[in-house]
Amino acid sequence: MSNKNENTKDENKWRQSTKLVRGGLDRSHHGELSEAIYMTQAYAYDSAEQAEQSFTGEIDHYVYSRYGNPTVSMFENRLALLEGADHCRALASGMAAVYCALASQLKAGDRVVASRALFGGCEYVINTALPKFGIKTEFVDGSDLDAWKEALSTPVDAVFIETPANPTLEIIDIAAVAELTHKAGGKLIVDNAFASPILQKPLELGADIIIYSATKHIDGQGRVLGGAILSNDKSFIEDELQPFYRNVGPSLSPFNAWVLVKSLETLELRVTRQSENALALAKFLETLPGVERVFYPGLTSHPQHDLAMKQMSGSGGTVVSFEAKGNGKQDVFKALNKLQIIDIANNLGDLKSMITHPQTTTHQRLSDDERAAMGISPSLVRLSVGIEDIEDLKEDLTRALG
Repeated sequence: MSNKNENTKDENKWRQSTKLVRGGLDRSHHGELSEAIYMTQAYAYDSAEQAEQSFTGEIDHYVYSRYGNPTVSMFENRLALLEGADHCRALASGMAAVYCALASQLKAGDRVVASRALFGGCEYVINTALPKFGIKTEFVDGSDLDAWKEALSTPVDAVFIETPANPTLEIIDIAAVAELTHKAGGKLIVDNAFASPILQKPLELGADIIIYSATKHIDGQGRVLGGAILSNDKSFIEDELQPFYRNVGPSLSPFNAWVLVKSLETLELRVTRQSENALALAKFLETLPGVERVFYPGLTSHPQHDLAMKQMSGSGGTVVSFEAKGNGKQDVFKALNKLQIIDIANNLGDLKSMITHPQTTTHQRLSDDERAAMGISPSLVRLSVGIEDIEDLKEDLTRALG
């Protein structure tokens, strides 16, 4: 189904907060104030002729919820409007979005270049899954522009980056990598889950495709899984992604789509408060005796601080990573087990603060050498900051690390 409705022209004039609350709204004849959930697998037609025309595309009519659903379309429309994208496709999870964005457009013999610092699932797709199909893959130090220039001095089909990266919060120059990617003949795919659409707009910086784990900030309340792919490239969406999506079947459920539609209403409020708390905690962690080093793009000590402020609307985001003092994993576990408010959990972007040890959770599948190359040490901890009272969070961290 189309991601544009008859009010799109007016909606584009709205400011961000209004788009988040009212964008993409498609009320039924009942005039419901809260968006409807269309819990259906299939759709009925007025005639056999209408059914045929629906399948040929002569008329715009839903045919099957694996292909499209009114509630899913509302989520796609609202997110596309927020992102400034012409097209959005919602998927069942963030990793479904990662895989479909790559696999739908690649074939044996194609070449993919990716930043080295990636979420463990993304690393698996690029380093293990794609090569099984004869796709060549290469990793570079994402923060090293010279490394990008060298890697993209030869033709490439796709480039994949996370910025900020998980869990080291490395920042990559999207505009510079986009320019190099296009010169090499490829498409730049940006995983924007850590920044969220509130803080960073990759399409405006030259990216071709954005992917989200909507599970993270977009829901941000620990309820449902979801993913999304956005682009202004009509050929990619209609000729490559759409046939792949329709036939492989990683579709988002109508209920999850409805939850995500409602979640978008408070996204700006949550991310703003989380980012304010994250900056305060990053500064506070630098003062604690149990902390060796803090990684946060909002700190001037971050090696790509200036770039982060430019790309991320002057914010460092909602996630802080740090290295704890002591004997690696053993002492980290002792510290985490003292926490009373912050949950030990491997999700992020939630309004509840949560903390994890990447070496033994999100990146445990990798070898020691692979983790070392990503900058993931045994003492590294990732803290996703929520909206709790900042003084309570400080007291909790003091209990563990003070």
